[in-house]
Parts: sequence; C-alpha cells; structure tokens
Amino acid sequence: MHYRPLGKSGLFVSELCLGTMSFGKQGYWEKIGGLDQPAAQHLVDTALDAGINFFDSADVYSYGQSEEILGKTLKGKRDKVVLATKVRGRMSPEINDVGLSRRHIIQSCENSLRRLGTDYLDLYIVHSFDFMTPLEETLSALNDLVHSGKVRYLGCSNYFAWQLMKGLSISEKHHWEKFVSLQAHYSLVSRDVEIELAPLCQDQGLGITPWSPLGAGFLTGKYPRGGQGPQDARRSKEDHNFIQLDEGKAYAILDEVERIATTRGVSAAQVSLNYLLRKSQISSVIIGATKPEQLQDNLKTVEWELSAEEIAVLDAVSSPPRTYPHWMLEFTRLDRDNPTMIM
Repeated sequence: MHYRPLGKSGLFVSELCLGTMSFGKQGYWEKIGGLDQPAAQHLVDTALDAGINFFDSADVYSYGQSEEILGKTLKGKRDKVVLATKVRGRMSPEINDVGLSRRHIIQSCENSLRRLGTDYLDLYIVHSFDFMTPLEETLSALNDLVHSGKVRYLGCSNYFAWQLMKGLSISEKHHWEKFVSLQAHYSLVSRDVEIELAPLCQDQGLGITPWSPLGAGFLTGKYPRGGQGPQDARRSKEDHNFIQLDEGKAYAILDEVERIATTRGVSAAQVSLNYLLRKSQISSVIIGATKPEQLQDNLKTVEWELSAEEIAVLDAVSSPPRTYPHWMLEFTRLDRDNPTMIM
C-alpha cells in the first residue's frame, strides 16, 4: 500500500479508502449492503492488514448504524487510522435535523463522535450543498469545530465548481479553515469531474477522493449487454439505481477494460481502479464491498500499474464531452500557443 497527501494538507492517507456505506441495516441502506457487526469486522480487519489507514462513513448511512459499527471495528486502533464521516442528510422527521445550518452541523458532529466512539474526526465532510443555508454560516460552524479540537480537517462532496470556489474564497477572506479535499463521483464511465472540478482542485490544491469508482458495479463486468445483473447487485434494484450511464458508451469502455484485464490476468475492477490511481489529483480512491472476495480483489489493484499506452486507450474511449466554453477556449488559445499565428 502506498500513501499520499490529502490535498496540500500534511495528512497522509492510503491510496485506497474503505467506504462503509454497506455497514448497517436501516431503511434505504439495508438493500445496499446490510452488513452486521461480524461481517463488517472481517472487512475492516482485512483492510487494516493490507495497509489501509483511511475509512469513510456518513451519519446518514443506515441512520447512524454505519458509524456505530465502524467505531466498534476500530476499537483499540483509533490512533492508527484516518477517520472520515459526513454531514448534511436528514436524520429524523424533526424539522431542523437536516442540512448545513450551524445547529445541525454542531449537533451532528457530537452525535457522530459518540457513535464512532472517538474524541475527534480526522476529516469532516459536508455531504452535499445546502441551498437553504448561507455558506458563511456553514463554513463558520466548521471552522469552530476545527478550533474546538473536535475536527482536524474539512472536506466537501457533491458541489458545483462555483460553489466550491466560493466556499474557498469565503474561508480565505475570514481566515477560516479551508476544505482540503473533494469527494466526487468519478469513474471511467463518469469523468464529468474532469471538466470543471478537477482543474479547480489542481489549482487550489485539494485532493480528490472518488466515490463509486466502479460505476455502482458496472465496471466489474457483472451486468451483461441486454441481460440482468445479479439480483443482489445495486444496479439491479430500480430504487437504488440512481447513477446514470450512457449505456452505449459505457459498454464500449467496458470492452476495453475487459480486454486489458484479460491480457494482464487481472479483474476488470482492478483495471478501473488502477486508472483512477494514475490521475495526479487523486489522494485516495474509495472502495466499498459487501463480500470479502470483492475487497480482496480490489486490494490487489495497488500491486501493479497500467502502462502509458493502456491509459491512453482508456482516456480515448472514455473521454467526456467537450462542452462550452471548453471547446471555444481550446480554439482561442491557439494564438497564444503559436505566437506566429494570425487568427
């Protein structure tokens, strides 16, 4: 296992992070994983033995059960890991038990600390943007948590680029703690993050931690063309299949992934994860598992590297669309790249 800085912070995390959305059995989340304590303990122990030091949860995962289970699996090992959780989602019918208000952030942090059995969080992530709360209120509350010692670093997830840049600017203006990472949807079948967010993170020094790096399991190859995937798989459940794909393009990408996997004698999942690890702005790729064999296979990703030629093939087949103003700026920069050009 290799370790990378989380953005431009001084914190180093394993290049693979174990996500714990599959821990717990409450509500919506039961059908995603439904793992109980013994099953989760086995996965966490396997991850620790492989050198993973980075674990990600969220208060909304099984409405607190994921955090409770994760905290118990790490008992006696807290000082050896980087522990992250998230805040924003609705936790009860109570009118204010949702969002990124000062009230909800501070109360949610206290609840997460209790469930995880720890005095502090290494990384506290806002799970998504809250259009009802001013960014100043959210960022001020997060800054207070850092200076109280309850949180070490801050991250965000599922932001527009303008929202992220606005947040960084507000924090800089007030000398508040800034976001050091962005948790974003990123995979070979969804490279939208490269259009605006990745360049912003590169410029501002944020590390990217991709979620759903296998496209909700699509890039494992278990969903055949025109066929039905496994009944217990997320994309086979209509109410859980919220990740949208251009299936024609996605299967073309999968064809190349499986070709490389066959040539190398590895799994399609390893090829897909390895591709993201070759991206310069990636701090850690979040992997999730419901079965021990899935985790064992994913862990083998760090034992080898795609070649430049293989990356070029995957880049080409999975290239995101060139939307405006990107194609226009590519055109107008020609007279700067070539001083002799007259437009």
